Amino acid sequence: MQAAPFGRTRTGEAVTAYTLAHGTLRVEILDYGGIVRRIEAPDRAGRVANVVLGAADLPGYEASDAHFGAIIGRYANRIAGGRFHLDGRDFQLPANEGRNTMHGGPEGFDRRVWRVAEAGADRLVLAYRSPDGEQGFPGNLDVTVTYRLEAEGTLAIDYAAVTDRPTPLNLTNHSYVNLAGEDAGDVLGHVVRIAADAVLATDAEQIPTGALAPVAGTPFDFRNPTALGARIRAAHPQLALAHGYDHTYVLGGDGTLRAVAWARDPTSGRCLTVATTQPGLQLYTANMLDGTVTGSGGGLYRAGDAVCFEAQGFPDAPNHLGFPNTVLRPDEAFRATTTYRFSVEP
Repeated sequence: MQAAPFGRTRTGEAVTAYTLAHGTLRVEILDYGGIVRRIEAPDRAGRVANVVLGAADLPGYEASDAHFGAIIGRYANRIAGGRFHLDGRDFQLPANEGRNTMHGGPEGFDRRVWRVAEAGADRLVLAYRSPDGEQGFPGNLDVTVTYRLEAEGTLAIDYAAVTDRPTPLNLTNHSYVNLAGEDAGDVLGHVVRIAADAVLATDAEQIPTGALAPVAGTPFDFRNPTALGARIRAAHPQLALAHGYDHTYVLGGDGTLRAVAWARDPTSGRCLTVATTQPGLQLYTANMLDGTVTGSGGGLYRAGDAVCFEAQGFPDAPNHLGFPNTVLRPDEAFRATTTYRFSVEP
């Protein structure tokens, strides 16, 4: 494991970059936001490239709302009106996407410097205490996120949390993947498969309506390998609302780790397999990147330059009794795992 200074935040906190290595895979992680800044993987010819998008420097991360590679919490995705009712009380969170709360609020977990609890050659454990009332959420919440490099080019991320008061909790990693390389342009040629028969239908604010929309016969059907760009411009109202794919796939399952998504870049031969214990997977085609962010490779990022596979609980679940539970209580321990396995096809 290598550790190197990565500057100081606006408030003067020191930030460090940690590089893990195992076999052909190298991963760089910041203690600021738990950001996965680089994932270096070989192509079919053995050429190594960074396959995740990121800012050029720490000020770039602080200035951006893209959440590049970061831990998202206390609640990933959207909460309608920034409001929820829990155990007889109403809670109001700060709005940061219109009237709604997005990715934990304007100062979510991606804006915090995490404590390094353990560091080794192929393992990094970050810890953070989110105090009672932070961004409007109840309870002191203690979170640990463990990054592990495993055999066969796999990055595993384990999430764990405990609380002293009931609180909504939804954690994920927001890495933007381009298997051709972070500066290679759009990913519309990436071939994707997702093991899901339905997505969550959303309203005009991209808040779930509560309905599960079957993917059969729609542009959201990735049950068979399909290029991301094959139907992204179809005249479908859900695609128009999101300016592309930005939808939660309903994975089902019993909470065990299982493969749920696959991606392949035909040009480089790089492949990605995503496995998770979580019930949902947000497919996002970086629709909000607008050419104003200078990336880690020096180029400007635009819409469609990456794809995100965000394994998580359902958005707005505290306001939908029929959704999988996302409330953590003091007598419980939250645990979840997501793995990203990088491989090469001939």
